[in-house]
Amino acid sequence: MIRVFKFGGASVKDATGVRNVAKIIQRFGGESHLAVVVSAMGKTTNALEVLFEKAFNKEPFDDLFEDLRTKHLELIHQLFGTSNTDVPEALNRYFVRLHFQLLHAYLNSYDSGYDQVISFGEYLSSLILYKYLKSQDIMVTLANARNLIHTDMNWREANVEMDETSKAIRKDVEPLLKSGIVLTQGFIGGGKNGNTTTLGREGSDYTAALLGHCLDAESVTIWKDVPGVLNADPRWLEGAILLPQLSYQDAAELTYYGATVIHPKTIRPLAQKGIPLHVRSFLEPEKAGTKIGFEAVKWTDPAFIRKNNQTLVSLVSKDYSFIEEKNITEVLHLFTQSGLKIQMLQTSATSISLVTDFRKEFEERISMHLKSMYTVLYNENLTLYTIKNYNQWAIDFVKGQNSVILDQRSRNTCQLLIRTT
Repeated sequence: MIRVFKFGGASVKDATGVRNVAKIIQRFGGESHLAVVVSAMGKTTNALEVLFEKAFNKEPFDDLFEDLRTKHLELIHQLFGTSNTDVPEALNRYFVRLHFQLLHAYLNSYDSGYDQVISFGEYLSSLILYKYLKSQDIMVTLANARNLIHTDMNWREANVEMDETSKAIRKDVEPLLKSGIVLTQGFIGGGKNGNTTTLGREGSDYTAALLGHCLDAESVTIWKDVPGVLNADPRWLEGAILLPQLSYQDAAELTYYGATVIHPKTIRPLAQKGIPLHVRSFLEPEKAGTKIGFEAVKWTDPAFIRKNNQTLVSLVSKDYSFIEEKNITEVLHLFTQSGLKIQMLQTSATSISLVTDFRKEFEERISMHLKSMYTVLYNENLTLYTIKNYNQWAIDFVKGQNSVILDQRSRNTCQLLIRTT
C-alpha cells in the first residue's frame, strides 16, 4: 500500500533536520511505495516574500538575495562537505533562475510574479533533500510538482483541476513507487502554458492530501514540530493537551476557524476516500501523535484557536434602510473577490459587521464600492478567539480583563472578538 509523508519547513531548516528527515523516511517509510512532499526550508518563504516585494518595487535586493544563497550553500557544505561538487552547481542554477525572475518581477502582475518567485523555496529544499537521500543510498526520484498538480490561473491560491491532476499523478508517480520513493514539492502547481502557481501559504499539506487521494494511499502523515493536534497553541497556552484522535468533521472545523497545524483544504480529499491522516512529531517520531479519520471521537476539553491582527469592518446604512439578504450577498461577494476571508458576520436592522484578515490595500477598493450606501468603519488590531466545546471557565479564561467587541455562540462553538487591554 502507498503512503504519503509531508515534511514542513521546520523539519528541514538545517543540516540536523535534513539528516533526521532521512532517518524517518528510512525507519518509517520503507524503500518503496512512499511519496514524500517537502516545504521550503525554515523561513525561506518569508525571505522570498521580502525579496519579491523589493524587486517588484524596483528597490535594491542584491544583499538579501546573496544572504539567502549563502545560507543554502552553507547547508549544503554541512551535509556534503567538499566532496560533492554537483550539488552547489545544481543549487546555483536555481539561484540564477531566481535572480532572473526578480529582475523582471515588475513586468508581471503582482500576484503572478509572486508565484513565480515564491515557488523557488520548495524547489531549493526538494533539490537538497533529494541529493542527500541519494547520498544515503536511498532509491528516490525527484518529480516536479508543477507537472503533477494541475491548476487554474488563480494566482497565490490556485484551484486544483482534479481530473488532470489525478491522471498526471497516476501516470508519472504511481509506476515509480513500485521500486523506490518519489519526492516532490509542496505548495506548487502548474497552470496553463507552464506557468507556476501556488496553492496558498502553508499549502504543502494540501499537496500531500492530493497525492494521497489520487494514489488511493493507505495513509497520509504530516510531520510537525508539535506532538500532534493540540487543544491550543502551546506558545499561548502552557499545558496544551494532545488530541489523540479526531473525526474528519472536527478536524475540518478546527482548520476552518484557523488552527494552523493543518492546512484547511487538507481534510476534504482524504475524507472523500476514507484515507486516515496522521499528525506526528519529527522530534519524537516514535510517538503516534493524532489520527484523523471517520471515527467520531468526542473530547471534553475546550479547544482554543487564536487569530491575531483581525479587523472589524462595520457597514452602517446611510439612509436607515433595513439590511436584507441582497445587501449581505453583495457585500460578501465584494470581500470574496478581494481575497478576504470572513471570520465572523453579524447583522442588525441597519448595519453589517464583518471580521476579516483585513489588508490595507483593499480599504480604498471596498470604500469605493460601498461608500454610496454605507458609512464604513474600521476597528483594527483585534484578536479573534474560537472555542470549541466551550464552557464558562474557557470563556472567562479568554476574556480575562479584556474588552469583548463581539460574542457569538452556537451549540458547540463560541467566538469572541477581543481588544487586548
